[in-house]
Amino acid sequence: MSYDADLSFVFAHTPKVVFGARAADSVGDLVTELGGQRTVIVTDAFLAGQTDLVKRLGKSLGDRLAGVFSGVIPDPTAPSVDEGAAFARERGADLLISLGGGSAIDTGKAMAVVLTEGGKILEHEGYHALTRRLTPHIAVPTTAGTGSEMTLVTVITDPARGQKTFVGSHFLHPDVALLDPTFTTGMPARLTAATGMDAMSHAVEALISTLRQPLSDAAALQAIELIATHLPRALAQPDDLHARGQMLLAACLAGTAFSNAMVSLNHAMAHSLGALHHVHHGTLNAALLPHTMRFFAADVGDRFTRVASALGGATRGLGDEAAARQAADLMQAFVHRVGLTTRLGELGVPAESLPQVAELSLSDGSIIYSPRPVMDPAEIEALLRQAH
Repeated sequence: MSYDADLSFVFAHTPKVVFGARAADSVGDLVTELGGQRTVIVTDAFLAGQTDLVKRLGKSLGDRLAGVFSGVIPDPTAPSVDEGAAFARERGADLLISLGGGSAIDTGKAMAVVLTEGGKILEHEGYHALTRRLTPHIAVPTTAGTGSEMTLVTVITDPARGQKTFVGSHFLHPDVALLDPTFTTGMPARLTAATGMDAMSHAVEALISTLRQPLSDAAALQAIELIATHLPRALAQPDDLHARGQMLLAACLAGTAFSNAMVSLNHAMAHSLGALHHVHHGTLNAALLPHTMRFFAADVGDRFTRVASALGGATRGLGDEAAARQAADLMQAFVHRVGLTTRLGELGVPAESLPQVAELSLSDGSIIYSPRPVMDPAEIEALLRQAH
């Protein structure tokens, strides 16, 4: 893969990653390093009430645990974030621990913004509006997919607009990403597959983004290889800590890749579909990804050749576009192998909504990093109909 002679970039990521089985049992030491005295855990009702994960963290925290906010919801909304920030402020929180998938970690990031800057979360939307360090934040993922523990973005739904929006800033990186595979073994198979494919889409889109660069490419390619190998193993043997750990690392690497290189059209469509129809984000990314790869097959040079190889393809003697189409076919087969669909209709998305989805996708910030400009809603609608 080549880069222009005038290549320049900034590469940033979460400053500390702690990995290993039972690593979360040392969270108290990490809180001490960050100077925390009153910690609020940010999680959802299921993890708080139906698992021992909060208890495990609390045992290490001792009397520094000031409260548990269990109001995280899927695709967190601005009101849910503001509610969490009010809860944390009432308890005098000086440190947050987000526990869960991307929704919990994004909620924790957004709460840190409101705790530091005041106001409501939508007052801070957009890129690089923040100017200082935020309330310290430790992210403890229980899914291997979003990579939010490594990224500079939090995605929030604004119910008034019926659309997802975001806050983006280098200050949003959590202080620590705590990756403990024992925290992911309870994931149901379908969630394991969907979050794994979310990470796959992050890596593939980062690889072809207009902001791609050598360090993000290295992370993206390693993530693709890890997912291709270990996602099927994690599904076949849910208690395989090695496979679970490798998937956590894959999600971490993919998060690092797209936090620097960004995503593109696939995520713009998934965000829009999710806002309208409330289908799981990773499931949507999986359904769309092979179709988006075909859409850009002529625009990505030899980059999909590496994707095809990671998925077991043989591209020797093929031109770049033919190899890219093979990569898309192999990705479609992989999505089916892990038990997901590549058809939006099977996810309950009505065909009559596709023009609206196409229009919304054009206004999603992710689309501007696509490997070629996409500005015609009819073009997006045609792609969505191919995926329906």
